[in-house]
Amino acid sequence: MERSIPEAAECDLSIPIPRGGPIYVPNMVGPSTRVPHFQTCLLSELRNLEAELSEDFSHLDISVDDLKIFTEDDLMDMALKEVFQGRENDENHPPLLDQPNASRFGEKKSNRKRKGTNDSVLESDCIEKVEQVVRIKQKQEEDKASVKLHSFDRRINEAVHKSTRTERMRTLRSTSSTRKVNTASLQEHLPVLYPEVVLSVEVYHNVRKGTKIQELLVLGGQTLTALRDKIFCSTDQVMHKAGQHDPSGYFLIEDVFCPDLRDPSAIDLTRPILDWLRDSKEEAQKKWEYIITGELQKKQKAIMGEKSASQLPHFRSIEMHKIRFCDLSFQLGAGYLYCHQGDCTHTLVIRDMRLIHPEDVHNRAVYPIITFQLKLRFQKCNVCKIFRATKVTVDDKWTPENPCYFCDECFSLLHQADDGTLLYTDFVEYDYNHD
Repeated sequence: MERSIPEAAECDLSIPIPRGGPIYVPNMVGPSTRVPHFQTCLLSELRNLEAELSEDFSHLDISVDDLKIFTEDDLMDMALKEVFQGRENDENHPPLLDQPNASRFGEKKSNRKRKGTNDSVLESDCIEKVEQVVRIKQKQEEDKASVKLHSFDRRINEAVHKSTRTERMRTLRSTSSTRKVNTASLQEHLPVLYPEVVLSVEVYHNVRKGTKIQELLVLGGQTLTALRDKIFCSTDQVMHKAGQHDPSGYFLIEDVFCPDLRDPSAIDLTRPILDWLRDSKEEAQKKWEYIITGELQKKQKAIMGEKSASQLPHFRSIEMHKIRFCDLSFQLGAGYLYCHQGDCTHTLVIRDMRLIHPEDVHNRAVYPIITFQLKLRFQKCNVCKIFRATKVTVDDKWTPENPCYFCDECFSLLHQADDGTLLYTDFVEYDYNHD
């Protein structure tokens, strides 16, 4: 009972595990899919993308001059250059007149008024150019203000949607996980053949249904028994210590029951269920209709609209060690069932599916890999407040708290005589491992 997580002490963090995943909505599930179908579609998309990237785009002339944003100094310099350039052109190319006398008269008149005319023309041109600069600047300020207003409106809309919808879209962690795995202690190396699909599977607490206790990476070509052997639950430890361990268990994924019958003493827990489904079809159909109108389906209906009533699936049974993940149909984000030790049930969610990454561990013997493990809480002894509790008593008349936690030393001092007999029996004693 001292070991809290199997194989956790053997984890010598050395190889990183990439994390990836699509955008998903909590309490929403994807369409039914299969690993081979996902693999085929993804490889086809990759081939199309490679073909597009290999095309020659050198013939395309792309200009970004229109995207340039001018400052006030740039606009003023451009305006003044245009004004003086226009004046130089007017002086170098004066207008031609038809009559010679008129030309000489015009030349004399222009000599008398050249100074005043030049000043007035230059002033009018500068005013016109400055007005253009002002208009351009105002347009830029209006564009900036509209962009800021759009961004502000977007933040407001996001806040409104967040308040009206309690559960919004989130992304899975796409950066490399700090969780690593040690492969040096493994005696065999089984290469992973490309393309291989990696599934991210979450396991939830048997009592606190919304609390995730484990997250594992499994390969699409692995059997379900490989996953079951890596799932940690304290109920297994308790039953082992009590001498009542039951190796039986099963998964329920979509319409497939997967019992674990590897141990000769294991029994098929799914047989009574399948017999009831066969003998009580009407009652089973009513219960199924009640299940599909639960809280989760109401949330889906509010977003996706009405759906036709679903018929009772045709359930079947396949032994756990004979079926692989790539043989199953499932929905990303849907909750499935894992049952063991008779009535200890966990929710199982296949959260993500992706192709194996070059930075992944390419040794099949390592998988499934535990990427997340819930940290266990341990109570200290209520008497000494130092050592970890190993026993807990209920309805103990000499304890200030109910239940009360004890280490071995404090329990023996309060409840046992020198020969080991109990001083009194007005309490119920249990072994304590962790919360």
